[in-house]
Amino acid sequence: MRQEERLHHRIEQGNVNISQLFFRHYKQLQIADVDAMLIMQMVAFQSAGNEFPTPTDLSGRMHLTENEVTVILQKLMQYGFLKIVQSRDEKGVLHERFSLAPLWLRLTDQLQLEQEQVVEDTEKVDEGELFKLFEQEFGRFLSPMEAESISMWLDDDAHSPEIIRAALKEAVLAQKVSLRYIDRILFEWKKKNIKSMAEVEKHAKSFRAVGIRPNEQEKTVKVKRVPFYDWLEDRD
Repeated sequence: MRQEERLHHRIEQGNVNISQLFFRHYKQLQIADVDAMLIMQMVAFQSAGNEFPTPTDLSGRMHLTENEVTVILQKLMQYGFLKIVQSRDEKGVLHERFSLAPLWLRLTDQLQLEQEQVVEDTEKVDEGELFKLFEQEFGRFLSPMEAESISMWLDDDAHSPEIIRAALKEAVLAQKVSLRYIDRILFEWKKKNIKSMAEVEKHAKSFRAVGIRPNEQEKTVKVKRVPFYDWLEDRD
């Protein structure tokens, strides 16, 4: 299924609120207010079953002459927001209709860029908070080399801020708060393909539950727990 067909299907299913999306972003697409109103009138006609409204139809609903409507339609087609689609029915009769699919595709691209920007901004905030957290645990400002090491964990090793925070927590629990120790933890997690907090917790728990043996009198299981796992001693 082509991208245009998928979008048309999503619109029909109500998964894409075109009106809301359009009004939020038409200014960014350099569409004038009067042109935007004509587009929405065209959508209203199509929703009512008229897929090829004439300039007369459109001007009848707006404070525009037929000639002004024609000029706007030509401009929308020139700018790649509107096109005329031809198709034949089962009897071979040729039909024409306006298609706003190029505009909807531009809008969904704009929405995707907006969502990506939100994610990027969120990641920047998370990274900024991460550096502050390290300074809190270290009890001082980070040196340029230390800041560069954390940046390399994020950029080169592709560790998420959440995973790096978890590694810092492990180092704090072990009372070995150093970049070398944290780097070793991250190295071990990456080697074992540990990427989520659920996997971190599961892996850490497996090393904190040690010495399981039955009690001879009570016939119950007792678990001896150690406060931390020494990642620098892990050679598996």
